[in-house]
Amino acid sequence: MRCNLYKIRLFLAIIVLILSVTAVLGIFYPVKFLDIEFTALLQRTIINYSSAAVVLFVLVLLLTVLFGRIYCSVLCPFGILQEIFAFLRGKRKNTKHRNYGFKYLIAAVVFGCMIGGSALLIRYIDPYTIFANAISVSIFGIIFTAVVLILVLLKNRFFCTNVCPVGTILGLISKLSVNKINMDKDACVSCGMCANSCPSGCIDYNEKTVDNEMCVKCFKCISVCPKNAMKYGKQKIEFNFKRRRLIWELGALAVLAAGYSAGVNFTKNIAKKVKDIILPAGAVNANRMANKCLNCNLCINNCTNKILVKADDKFNAVHIDYKKGLGYCEYNCNKCSEVCPSGAIKKQSLEQKQNTRIAMAVVNEYECIECKMCMEVCPKNAIYVSDNGKTKVDGSKCIGCGRCAAVCPSFAIKIYGVKEQTVI
Repeated sequence: MRCNLYKIRLFLAIIVLILSVTAVLGIFYPVKFLDIEFTALLQRTIINYSSAAVVLFVLVLLLTVLFGRIYCSVLCPFGILQEIFAFLRGKRKNTKHRNYGFKYLIAAVVFGCMIGGSALLIRYIDPYTIFANAISVSIFGIIFTAVVLILVLLKNRFFCTNVCPVGTILGLISKLSVNKINMDKDACVSCGMCANSCPSGCIDYNEKTVDNEMCVKCFKCISVCPKNAMKYGKQKIEFNFKRRRLIWELGALAVLAAGYSAGVNFTKNIAKKVKDIILPAGAVNANRMANKCLNCNLCINNCTNKILVKADDKFNAVHIDYKKGLGYCEYNCNKCSEVCPSGAIKKQSLEQKQNTRIAMAVVNEYECIECKMCMEVCPKNAIYVSDNGKTKVDGSKCIGCGRCAAVCPSFAIKIYGVKEQTVI
């Protein structure tokens, strides 16, 4: 049974990794699978309150309360990627990790900022976002992943135990979890095999203790213990207040307030200077998108016409560039809304998307050759010929999909962004 626990966990983790990769690459998106990603779920619960988001978030927390940090070893693709890399490096003695207090400050400032209204900070350290960036060949994602994988060579899952803000929060909850890993002190012979196999460095075989806050519940220690001394099951909750740890945690509360204040300021000012940006339907406006987008690039890889582009020097979040892909937003597609896990692009029905104005088309009558091709392809019948024979756009009908500009042979039609998306 002890080996089966590890094998079952590993099998599920590999399935999750495969589904995550196919989802990010736009190959296959299984039943909104990545909607359970911790950071995205928290943001959806905060900014787009819905019963579904709340229920899913509570389930993730409940999973941690019952089983410990099983999320980190089964549901986090970035953690699973680290585990695979550690396996490929070959057998190497793992050392005990110190439980550093600075991780509480990191979690406090990034989540405080998010609660204050902006995901600007969390997107640079969130494990799911880093993973998705790396898979979608983003320079930032590749560099960050490379750094973490180098860290794996030296300290294995150090990122998960002492840097990752999601891991920090789940670790704190794990201290109160129902099921924990512990050592049977009578059966243990202090051989050290459990500690050598532990990627989290949370086992002290001399003292015969396990730090369940750092433990990611990979169950390797249970599978290698020759005396069956490593146990996983119900334990009484023990409140062990260490003075240094308490000081770090109290300091984190102060940093949380500072992070919240920063988030409020970011929300107000982050996109003030951005002009004429075009965003996917459901993004609402530039300021909201800049603050809520996690830059996971899931929408980009799932975009039917490939017009969505990554954050750049023009705009620090995902946006539309009609010079890319097929050059227009497909009228009968709302894929970006379906796959966005963070709520940056609101969940919309296809009908809602088809009636959301994301931009406005304008015809330059001096360049127009009156071929009427734009009229033929406009899905909203927003283009007409005026009394003087000139091609015009009916502003009350146009949603700015760019279809007309994509077919215009004389490039007489330009698409301009709107400050606020509206439903027409």
